[in-house]
Amino acid sequence: MQRMRFVDSHTEGEPTRVVIAGDFALGQGPVAELRERLRWEHDWLRRAVVNEPRGSDVLVGALLCKPADPTCVAGVIFFNNVGYLGMCGHGTIGVMTTLRHLGWIGAGVHRLETPVGVVTATLQESGFVTVENVASYRYSSGVIVEIPGYGRVTGDVAWGGNWFFLAEDPGLGIRLENVDRLTVFTRKLRTILEARGVTGEDGIIDHIELFGPSLRSDADSKNFVLCPGGVYDRSPCGTGTSAKVACLAADGKLKEGEIWRQEGIAGGLFEASYRRVGDRIIPSVTGRAYLTAEGELLLDPSDPFRTGIGS
Repeated sequence: MQRMRFVDSHTEGEPTRVVIAGDFALGQGPVAELRERLRWEHDWLRRAVVNEPRGSDVLVGALLCKPADPTCVAGVIFFNNVGYLGMCGHGTIGVMTTLRHLGWIGAGVHRLETPVGVVTATLQESGFVTVENVASYRYSSGVIVEIPGYGRVTGDVAWGGNWFFLAEDPGLGIRLENVDRLTVFTRKLRTILEARGVTGEDGIIDHIELFGPSLRSDADSKNFVLCPGGVYDRSPCGTGTSAKVACLAADGKLKEGEIWRQEGIAGGLFEASYRRVGDRIIPSVTGRAYLTAEGELLLDPSDPFRTGIGS
């Protein structure tokens, strides 16, 4: 019987499962290389952790691994129901909260090595975490897409640790009761972007992000984010908020150090700001995670679904 220790949390509604895989080892090297080793040699672990019957489409996994950078407290590889992520903002907040729970860290400033670079996270005594993300930027603006049944949509392509197409709500209403039609629309939009060859700098757009007004007095905007696996992000999305801030900075609508408050579709809130480094920005995103469960995942060798259902 194979066992893997896990700790579950949610960050403003979006779940993270941190896996401490025991005797499972990916070897040594930069976390970017370890992710590729996991992808091509040990993808069964991803499927077993986040796919049914142990997981669900909405769950994001975070495998702790040894960092190549000695200044980092840990390395982490993020993944979901269909593959691997570069960076994950809500997941990083969940990882920091989990590391504190495990007794690995206390309040203070810590560094994590991710596949797309080192990020800095400040864990406050209150439990809030501020993630200083990887360098973010707008790649293209004013991209016009015609969607049958909906009309013309104009948006931007931006990097915030993952690739996003960002656009205003076309009139569907950014509300929790509208998630089904928002999901249908954003899936169609992503399909059309793929067909037209609209991508980020490295050839993909894996997230679609829509924005509308928030009814909260303490929020500047409310968003809906479609994730790569075809489900929506319950949180305001850390990398999506970083991409949004990059676009606001590019348009001169958000000054360096000014706070942007992003509400998610489920009602959670992230606060974001940035500092400028050359022609890019370094976003900082603040939110809080809450522990929900911990235990062991059991992989019975006689179980036909030992490594999960589906791909």
